[in-house]
Amino acid sequence: MMINYMRYSFVFALALMSFYINPFTIFYGSAMNTEIKENTNDSIPIVKVGSDGLIHRFHDTSPISPSGKYIALFRLPFEDRYPKAGEFGKVVLINLETGEEKVIANSFGWEMQLGANVQWGKNDEQLFYNQVDTSSWESFTVHYNMENEDFKRINGELFMASINGEKLVSHNLRNSEYAQSGYGVIVPDDYRSKNFGLTDKDGIYVTDVKTGKSTLVASIEDIYKQAKPRIGISNPEDFEIYCFKAMWNPQVSRIMTCLLLKPITGGKRKVAVITMNGDGSDIRTAITTTQYGKGGHHMAWLPDGDYLSMNLEVDDGKEGLEVVTVKYDGTELKEVFAPGSGHPSYHPGGLPFIITDAYAKETRVTDGDGYVPLRLLNVRTGKEIVITKVKTPDVSDSSFRLDAHPAWDRSGRFVVFNGFDGDVRSVYIADLSRIISHEQKFLSK
Repeated sequence: MMINYMRYSFVFALALMSFYINPFTIFYGSAMNTEIKENTNDSIPIVKVGSDGLIHRFHDTSPISPSGKYIALFRLPFEDRYPKAGEFGKVVLINLETGEEKVIANSFGWEMQLGANVQWGKNDEQLFYNQVDTSSWESFTVHYNMENEDFKRINGELFMASINGEKLVSHNLRNSEYAQSGYGVIVPDDYRSKNFGLTDKDGIYVTDVKTGKSTLVASIEDIYKQAKPRIGISNPEDFEIYCFKAMWNPQVSRIMTCLLLKPITGGKRKVAVITMNGDGSDIRTAITTTQYGKGGHHMAWLPDGDYLSMNLEVDDGKEGLEVVTVKYDGTELKEVFAPGSGHPSYHPGGLPFIITDAYAKETRVTDGDGYVPLRLLNVRTGKEIVITKVKTPDVSDSSFRLDAHPAWDRSGRFVVFNGFDGDVRSVYIADLSRIISHEQKFLSK
């Protein structure tokens, strides 16, 4: 049945973890009504934050600031066509105590799925997002400091900022359109290029936030030749090859990325999951193209920084994918939950919880009714709670899909996700404190 939350005309308050600056954070906005299905009890409060047309970034970073006082989001200017070079969306900052919503900047450096990759660094004084100079078509990162309202240009692109705010990591966002649309920045075709075979001019880039210096720490050629074990193909000259997604572990010691290979003559792409040290050394293949080729998607680091999780087909006796964990070097691969789906990520505080959503095509966990579940998986018990179900748009081009992208906040108490209010994208927060507290009490016995 549909959620039957009351329309709030008053302030909805949620208590935050004790290390946050404020003991209580307040969320303004309408509660959800017709576009989300209720599939659990009322012990999980869910509220909409901000106005309409907003998305948060991804499943591996929290849009809630380190203090818990703000949430940083992106407003798409439209939802039914590809952006063109020179079109902008808006970087939006919302004060969760007062409900004040402020447009920080217009960003020309965005795409449909992750917006401008808006995200936080070490503290509330470090808000980062991508930008493009439309006079030169140079792409770069902006560091916004709300304390003094200062905007600083950093000459490197942003896919993920380190949790200590010292470094940025990225694949080539200008070429990202050739890998998969939705995750990079849009520039005219003359300002990007395809990678045919191995190249030493493209790969993984690390940028020092303080100096603004950006370094190609591992080229695509380096990754292919140095990765141990081998990635799984012997004919790289027959592929367009790109790095895709780049993620710091919490310790800022290793980087994870995908090596994405598209056959030049057409056909199904191949993917390998790669890790490396922050300086590009010790390149390891966590998942080979052969392993990935059976079915898989969406990696995330575990809190310990040595292991990663993802959806992967490892059990031929089960339909669909399983959630697995694997060490950064490809060893110790094991199934931890079935079925897998969507965008899984482990609880940041080390509790045995995974939050994930699903794609409509993942029929083991969906009902074919246009809604996908927001799933809380307990690895200890093997059970799950469906927090709610989120409407998905019926689109023929997946570039315009809406993914819930559920993401833990840094306290591990709240989950932020994308959804619909009417026919417009909106952002919601679920308070899992009751479930978290119950598990903590059980584990402390």
